[in-house]
Amino acid sequence: MTIPIKIFLKNITGGRNTSNFTWWLGKGVQGLYQGPAITENVDISKDNCTYMKLNPLHLITSDCNQRRGFLCTHNLWSSSNTKKTMASSHAARSRLKRDSTDMGSYVRNIVALLQAADKELLRMETTEGEPTAKSRDNFIRYLLGGTKALTPQFAIQNSNIISHIINCSTAINILSVRKCDIQTNPNPTNLFEDIFEIFRTISLLLGRANGTQQFIIRYPSGTIYQNSSKPAEISNVVLGSEKDGTFIRLPSYSALQSQLGEYSAIISQMSTFLVNPHPSDNISGIVCSLILSDGVSDIKLANLTEMIEIYLPQPNASTPLNTTVVLEKDTKAITIFEVSDPNVTIFFSVMPSANVSLVLVLSKGSPNGSYSGRRTTNTTLTQIGDYRYMITPEMLQQTPGVWYVNITLNSTWKPGLTLIITSFMSKCLYWNKDRETWSTDGCKVGEKSTPEQTQCLCNHLTLFGSSFFVMPNKVDLSRTAELFATVSQNYVVLALLCAFFGLYLVTLLWACYADRRSHSKRKVTLLEDNHPGAGYNYLISVHTGHRKNSGTTANVTVKLTGIEGESNTHNLTDPDKPVFERGAVDMFLLATPFPLGEVRNIRLQHDNSGGHPSWYINKVTVQDLQTRHVWHFLCDCWLSADHGDGMTKKTFNAAKNNEIASFRNIFHTRTSTGFRDEHIWVSIVDPPSRSPFTRAQRVSCCMSLLLCTMAINIAFWNLPADPASPVVFGIGSLQITWQELMVGIESGLLMFPINILIITIFRSIKPRITSRSLKSDSEDNLKPRAVTTPAILKDTEEVISLVSRSARNKMSEIPRLESTADLFPALDRVHEFIQLMQGESESDPHWVHCSKFLLAGLCHLMMCLEKLDEKNFPSTQEYQQALNTTNLLVRKAEMVFTSHLAYCPPPVRKKKKSGGCWLPWWCVFLGWFLLLSISIVSTYFTLLYGFEYGKEKSIKWVMSLGLSLFQSIFILQPLKVICLAVFFALLLKPVAVEESEEIEQVLLAQQHKCSLYSGRHTL
Repeated sequence: MTIPIKIFLKNITGGRNTSNFTWWLGKGVQGLYQGPAITENVDISKDNCTYMKLNPLHLITSDCNQRRGFLCTHNLWSSSNTKKTMASSHAARSRLKRDSTDMGSYVRNIVALLQAADKELLRMETTEGEPTAKSRDNFIRYLLGGTKALTPQFAIQNSNIISHIINCSTAINILSVRKCDIQTNPNPTNLFEDIFEIFRTISLLLGRANGTQQFIIRYPSGTIYQNSSKPAEISNVVLGSEKDGTFIRLPSYSALQSQLGEYSAIISQMSTFLVNPHPSDNISGIVCSLILSDGVSDIKLANLTEMIEIYLPQPNASTPLNTTVVLEKDTKAITIFEVSDPNVTIFFSVMPSANVSLVLVLSKGSPNGSYSGRRTTNTTLTQIGDYRYMITPEMLQQTPGVWYVNITLNSTWKPGLTLIITSFMSKCLYWNKDRETWSTDGCKVGEKSTPEQTQCLCNHLTLFGSSFFVMPNKVDLSRTAELFATVSQNYVVLALLCAFFGLYLVTLLWACYADRRSHSKRKVTLLEDNHPGAGYNYLISVHTGHRKNSGTTANVTVKLTGIEGESNTHNLTDPDKPVFERGAVDMFLLATPFPLGEVRNIRLQHDNSGGHPSWYINKVTVQDLQTRHVWHFLCDCWLSADHGDGMTKKTFNAAKNNEIASFRNIFHTRTSTGFRDEHIWVSIVDPPSRSPFTRAQRVSCCMSLLLCTMAINIAFWNLPADPASPVVFGIGSLQITWQELMVGIESGLLMFPINILIITIFRSIKPRITSRSLKSDSEDNLKPRAVTTPAILKDTEEVISLVSRSARNKMSEIPRLESTADLFPALDRVHEFIQLMQGESESDPHWVHCSKFLLAGLCHLMMCLEKLDEKNFPSTQEYQQALNTTNLLVRKAEMVFTSHLAYCPPPVRKKKKSGGCWLPWWCVFLGWFLLLSISIVSTYFTLLYGFEYGKEKSIKWVMSLGLSLFQSIFILQPLKVICLAVFFALLLKPVAVEESEEIEQVLLAQQHKCSLYSGRHTL
């Protein structure tokens, strides 16, 4: 053994017990170039292969069907034992560029031909885009030509040459099947037949050299059984191996004489193929072919009076299901099965517990034979063996759908009579060369078919295959009353369902209460300290963290700072709901007189009041509702005197794009929202605050999912284990077989589509927003105050102070207005600002909103002055002067506002990105209907299966159900959430900002406040 292999074995076995480690040993490309086993005059036996065992190191020969590891070496040289052609130099690579046309000159020299074939195979394997159709076809044609040029004596004396030919044939097949462009450049359908002709030619050469002797040729993908005899000697002859289960029995000579009598000798070639050369979903198991020839040309057999019997094993077939039925006196048993392919043959085995006579009647549509409003012909099944019955395609009348088999007693009933019903389906097909498809013409399933082996009866020769289906686990619905009557003896499943329904009702009551509380917290808050005349709106979303005691009872304030100005300090409060609770998302509408530009930072502060003032702030988003631009502020810190850095006032800068799209931020956000929304079980406790998918709906969906899981789990739980099912995946002693994998896939296909549909309906329903009375709300928020001189002075001072917060307005703050004498200088400042706006030649949103705000403030001042008694002024002349000045300023401000608005209309809001298709609100009834329907059906079948299984099996099933639920809740659902979070984080796709229909209503409320404040409905 070479040094590299020893090092490899030392590395992979280091630190482990290697006493039981074994490896198959092979040569070539993954062991596919092994030579065939050629045996003369011997019975068929299993191949022997060599494997290696460590501690101590030694080689052992045993049955090849054992499961071991593989240890192979892959060298880039010829598959023969002749001179190795290494592709290690430029010169060598240049010589390899020759194509298969070089083989044409060596057709008469088999040794040179095989050397050229090795080089051509190496060229194809190491050249991109090979093999092409031309090089592949030339390779096969020249190799077949060289094989046909051999003599029988040369073939029998040079087994190494024959092995080399088979190796080359196998290699070109592998390269053709595994080429990179197989999807865009598929192989021709007759590729298998062309390559197989080489194997047949070799078999004929060996047969001629040995007279009538039987030959068995094994190659990597199958076996050829050949026999030469006179026509009369092939009567009822068996070709193949009865021991292996794949063989063909020819009919009697009287049925063959008319088509074979003229020949002096017949060469029979029966071939088996481990892999279907023409893949199809309808074919399972081993495929075989039968070809008769006279040594020169093939003999065609068709329309025989007696059938050729073909026996094909089904090594991976699942064990058929057994259903035990108790047959009471004067009753009948009904078996229901679904037929999707009317060309299948169905076998029934009805084994009674006593020696009785049974009558089986086949009907379509219903047990009494009524189908689609018409009567169908009922067929009485004939027994073909020991209580075995066969339903042929003719009996199915080429009609798919639901069929019934009524089993009644035709003899004296005996107490305790039980029936064990077993069923399976099978179908025989052949390869139609003309249509290049699998067909059933001239072939049918024989009575001797079993679940492990299919008997096909055909009246012609070709490539044969069979399919096998396991009947689904059916339950007799006609025994519903009988099974439900056993509840006193088997109450396990019923008790479990009652416990689940009781828990569901309790949880549902809590969910409805929690939904009612959450609905009251759903509103978007219009800040009470917004100035009524302010018309530029920002939506602030504050996300409180999920840490323990994250919520706060303190009074929180916020201030926005942009590149064009800053807002007032606003109190984030809502008189109708608590704010800043743990895990909450609170939304506030903040209005400013003018756009702040790009928001650079926000300042959050609280007064450390209440019983739990400490506040953990997760993040804040600020959205400009005019332009839809969003700024993110990633806080993730405490505002607390007791936690963190002990600060209750902090300024946060807007996050940059790379911070928002960072893997950490997206993964954290997606994971948090995923567990609260996507994990159907966890989301019941703490769903997203603004999701239309309520807790009550989530609880009901969980119950429906639980009932579906129970029904499907109990339906597949009693499946017998298939010992022949291959292991798909294994870790140590844990192994997952193909049967278990298919059961899981079928369970998922049955359970998840309807439940996902229900959940999607609830998630996608557009919430019903109940419109509030804007008039009453606004009047409550803006109660009319008594018109006094201090109130007028304060309002005027506030308007000027707000305008001065933008550097573009070039207005400094004025001292506090103490008396009416201070009103006139303030109005002069306002007049100067109006002249400044008049002088601006270019209009933009800033001047539009500033002029609108100023106009609203002056209109409000005008209304107040008109209501104020002139006695509040030192003289009537001053009062009249204030009225005239204010009226003049109103007209000028209106002109400025109209001018700027004409040249700079309000920006068109960016269209919302659709978050999916919203369903109308009434679809909630459709979701509840589907949910209740699937829950009722699942409960019914769960009880039916539970009563049929009996008490002991039901207890075992309950234990396995618990493991299944644990796996779903604590493993599969969290894995789904984490995988989705990683997927979106890798795509750098942040969570979208939540949109809300309620924002429109809050904007209307702010506009109504402005109308009441200014006395103008147009503002």
